[in-house]
Amino acid sequence: MTHTSASGPAPAGPNAISDPGPDPASFSASTVSSGPSLGAHLQPGASSTVFRAWSTAAQTVDVRVNGQNHTMESLGNGLFEARLPVGAGARYLFVLDGEPRPDPYARFLPDGVHGEAEVVDLHGYRWAHSDWRGLELSGCVFYELHVGTFTPEGTYRAAMEKLPELAALGVTAIELMPLAAFPGQRGWGYDGVALYAPFAPYGRPEDLMAFIDAAHGHGLAVFLDAVYNHFGPDGNYLGAYSPSYFTGRFHTPWGAGLDYAEPHMRRLITENARMWLRDYRFDGLRLDATAEMQDDSPVHILRELAQEVHALGGHHLLVAEDHRNLPRLVTEDGLDGLWVDDFHHEVRVTLTGEREGYYAPFMGGAAALAHVINRGWVFEGQPWPLDGHHRGEPADALNAPSFVYCIQNHDQIGNRAVGDRMHHLAHVSPAAFRGASTLLLTLPTTPLLFQGQEWAASSPFPFFSDHHGELGRAVSEGRKKEFSYFESFSAGEVLDPQEDATFEMAKLNWAEREGGEHAVTLTLYRELLRLRREDPVLRHRTRKNIQAGNAGDVLWVRHLGADGERVLLWNLGQETADPERLSLSFTLPPSVLRHSEGREEKVLAPGEAALLGSGV
Repeated sequence: MTHTSASGPAPAGPNAISDPGPDPASFSASTVSSGPSLGAHLQPGASSTVFRAWSTAAQTVDVRVNGQNHTMESLGNGLFEARLPVGAGARYLFVLDGEPRPDPYARFLPDGVHGEAEVVDLHGYRWAHSDWRGLELSGCVFYELHVGTFTPEGTYRAAMEKLPELAALGVTAIELMPLAAFPGQRGWGYDGVALYAPFAPYGRPEDLMAFIDAAHGHGLAVFLDAVYNHFGPDGNYLGAYSPSYFTGRFHTPWGAGLDYAEPHMRRLITENARMWLRDYRFDGLRLDATAEMQDDSPVHILRELAQEVHALGGHHLLVAEDHRNLPRLVTEDGLDGLWVDDFHHEVRVTLTGEREGYYAPFMGGAAALAHVINRGWVFEGQPWPLDGHHRGEPADALNAPSFVYCIQNHDQIGNRAVGDRMHHLAHVSPAAFRGASTLLLTLPTTPLLFQGQEWAASSPFPFFSDHHGELGRAVSEGRKKEFSYFESFSAGEVLDPQEDATFEMAKLNWAEREGGEHAVTLTLYRELLRLRREDPVLRHRTRKNIQAGNAGDVLWVRHLGADGERVLLWNLGQETADPERLSLSFTLPPSVLRHSEGREEKVLAPGEAALLGSGV
């Protein structure tokens, strides 16, 4: 989903509002992509640093290093450069025609997005697991994690201590919510304004490297949620350097569009992706709301990003959040996978009966779930009822790993008035939540879990931010208006994102995992992930081996392979279901039901799921 609530007003700074669009000839002849990188670059030997800035708005540019101004040489075409005898740890900012400005290309901003940048050595960290080569998408079980709420401390180092727990759970790929520096001390990260600088309150760059290094040592890939569709409303200084970073040809929910046809903006994005993957050794990127990355360049920015990522070698992956249901993003543009909202929405409507807002077009129920499993997604070109536009194309060309499915994620929890998770709702029983979990983790599609889901965590995940003054008040009020089509928002039961308590309540309580329904759920997740990894039938990642259908209110999913047969049954009705009495077109495998509740019985209670098959 698009994170409009996380971004508030349009980006600050001047934006171009009248431009004719790119000239293909001049674009292809551009030398920017092969030119020098902007920002501060420590030189070999670490005894000097080259500072570079590009500006079409300033006549003179200085660099202020450790409090002293140094004139930068103009190299033409708006490029300025200075080489100074300073090393890592030096503090600096640029001075444009006498006005101090933070560096939009800073590699670290220890005092926040309005402060001085720090020169850092991105090559000084000594990697312990240099032999790590990444994972194919078919081997990924994603675990979405927000560094600030994953542990009480909210740091990379504290999160690193939990890596053995995640490895033991059976997930294989951590997906960190955005880290690009944003204003304040807390937030979701979708307000990033300094794309190259990891958010300082989580730790230093070398702490982030240590987290990734340790994860690789535990056999865990690490992905980063990257926001390349907009900049946040506070601390975006790009416009002060050049208004041509932005364009009026396109408009996004956050204001003027990014001009990906402008070579410097284009390089800012592509080089940023390379930095995360090359210097920090992330295994891939999840691209936020790619439908808003509008580009009229000869080569779309998404296609170029895919080319850049895959050119790095190894298993570097690119996954997009894109609601348009377009297979060509994978088959033509070269992305590896897509977040699929339709599956989540059918599961949610099935369990909650909610038909508000963007849930309205979904039917829910066993037949609807069977349809989305068989087709990959729901909308394949039909009109989207909320605006009448045709949405989607058939997904027949995509194989299972390219579909990233979830039953919860940061958006679908945080886009609620109080950030309540699905299992918090009174009308969603523990059995039904575990049934949905069983479905998710036994499908050959790529599953994504949201932090704490594996033990049905009690902590909510509301939207929170730390904007100051009038902007903070505007975000609080705008939050209520943005989702007013949900009853809980219109009823006034909305947590204030600006309150520190809203952030604090989102922190996970790790101690609760050991008792009650939390422990039962955690045991189930560990077992399901073991079966997904080891079962000779369930471990295959192909859509050709599965078929779904329904017998009344009972969903069935049949897995057929050379090594045998597995059948999932999920009772979505209000009465106990006897599998032997179901009207099916095939014979169930002769085995005892293995229940999501840990019992072995011949019937399914409401909400329960079970697996059948020899050896399950």
